[in-house]
Amino acid sequence: MKNNWIIVILLAMLISCGQEQTEEQVAEEELREVPEFNADSAYSFIQKQVDFGPRVPNTEEHQATKRWLVEKFETYGMTVTEQDFETKAYDGTNLKLTNIFAAYKPEASKRILLAAHWDTRHMADKDTDAIDQPIDGANDGGSGVGVILEIARVLATSGLEPEVGVDFILFDGEDYGEPEQTKPSDRNHSQIWWALGSQHWSKNPHEPGYSAYYGILLDMVGAKGARFYREGYSMQYARNTVQKVWRNAHRLGHGDFFPMRDSHEIIDDHVFVNQVANIPMIDIVEYSPDYGFGKYHHTHQDSMDLIDQRTLKAVGETVLYTIFHE
Repeated sequence: MKNNWIIVILLAMLISCGQEQTEEQVAEEELREVPEFNADSAYSFIQKQVDFGPRVPNTEEHQATKRWLVEKFETYGMTVTEQDFETKAYDGTNLKLTNIFAAYKPEASKRILLAAHWDTRHMADKDTDAIDQPIDGANDGGSGVGVILEIARVLATSGLEPEVGVDFILFDGEDYGEPEQTKPSDRNHSQIWWALGSQHWSKNPHEPGYSAYYGILLDMVGAKGARFYREGYSMQYARNTVQKVWRNAHRLGHGDFFPMRDSHEIIDDHVFVNQVANIPMIDIVEYSPDYGFGKYHHTHQDSMDLIDQRTLKAVGETVLYTIFHE
């Protein structure tokens, strides 16, 4: 009996020491200096994209936006690769697409991959008016790119460096899938017609053998009142990264934006990065387990009126904090 009590006491001491060490590690992490994420700057990057007009493939607005995005990354001193390719859409349209890749600290062996899609929906198929007209895509496309550009700017200008390298990839052709009204019997089931850019890159990386420690996809991360639940495929393929990012959000006081609640699986760019490129990637995306996408989704409500700097700040600060604590 005495020996049993000794074992219990020793276990209690070990657990206590482990807890103290964890608290010390947390305190040490909190002391690390992280540069400021400027939500106003991210907002301006979104506004610039919207000012170009809908970024629909095969349009001049699309090409003008591409030139600007490449120039921004180059202005920040990053190595930029344009991956041009052509592919067929669900309706047989030949799409000329470009994935844009930019590298920060390319010499670093440990790398974090940040992703978003830069194209916009070619129709407002969930709207009740002007259904056949393209949408602004301020949030769906624009917000993820805006946060990424601000993180790139901060890394280039703050004077503070994370210990890891950071790669940015902007996928094209994510939003050129079949219309909402398409009947199941009329759908082209030969492949998945969404996320065309990530499908291509995952099979044909810009650099043979490219890999990253993990990835974070940013999609629809700027809407007023947004909530980011733990998306299903993210939990399946990169649970540890999800837990890390959501824990960091709560440490920073952004817990309201990042509820500790799981959501359903959705087809997004991260699915192919996980399944084909074998890079564990999570998706920070506004998708509710209760009602799905927001009411603005694939409608003309997806405009600058929807964008809120508080949401951008919550997402941007969380991602920056995560990068600087690797």
